[in-house]
Amino acid sequence: MKIEKILNNNAVISTKDKQEVIIIGRGIAFNKRVGDDINEQQIDKIFTLENEDILKKFKTLIADMPIEYMEISEKIIAYAKMKLGKKLNDSIYIHLTDHIHFAIERIKSNLPIKNGLLWETKQLYKDEYEIGLEALNMICEQFGVILPEDEAGFLALHFVNAELGEEMPVVQSMTKVMQEILTIVRYHFKIEFNENSLPFYRFITHLKFFAQRLVKGNHYNNTSDDDLYNVIKLKYPEAYKCSQKIKKFIENSYTYQLTDEEMIYLTIHIERVVKINNRFIGL
Repeated sequence: MKIEKILNNNAVISTKDKQEVIIIGRGIAFNKRVGDDINEQQIDKIFTLENEDILKKFKTLIADMPIEYMEISEKIIAYAKMKLGKKLNDSIYIHLTDHIHFAIERIKSNLPIKNGLLWETKQLYKDEYEIGLEALNMICEQFGVILPEDEAGFLALHFVNAELGEEMPVVQSMTKVMQEILTIVRYHFKIEFNENSLPFYRFITHLKFFAQRLVKGNHYNNTSDDDLYNVIKLKYPEAYKCSQKIKKFIENSYTYQLTDEEMIYLTIHIERVVKINNRFIGL
């Protein structure tokens, strides 16, 4: 591979398998010129980004970013992929690297930022939050900087963002909607959730995609029949009553109309999560 463009001493652009790539490595471009061969022994990471817009932003980020931040970001992302077992959107390389750099700069300047969604993030995105905590340890080891727990929450939302392929404002709005629905269920049944149960995990997953549709204004195609709707309504009357409360709240707060099919799934999930909760506390 040959150098096609130098971004900084530690990053160059080249071509591999007829696709443009960004190659990272300490000193890989030092005393080099365009057209020179790349020393493969110096390569730390080769980035192949499919989205042209992301690739353009990544080039700009790398040109101004010390390599240490790229290294820690790649290390954290590799750990997240392993723990989550999911594909992450390429944008994570830009957003996470930029966030870590900005967070460290803020701490050094004594300008920490409180995370208003920390509690919700810990509850709704447990796996991502645990990864965020481990990321803080990695950052501390590399930079000797102790970031507050709030940052684990911010990092967690970046992972959720990358899982769903959404921008951060969308994920934050989704989190708010999910928490509002959980609050309605909690108060309706006067319970605290068994957050380690499988039904709760499934309920959260359902709410995540429901909230995504709501925030983006994508309505669910209604394919259910009236018979099934009436069966669920009669079989789980209290869960259905709670779903009705949620439906009214969503309509009033977000002018979003829940379909019968959404009401069916919502009622079933509520019934399951309440049932396992009552079993957990011995009712």
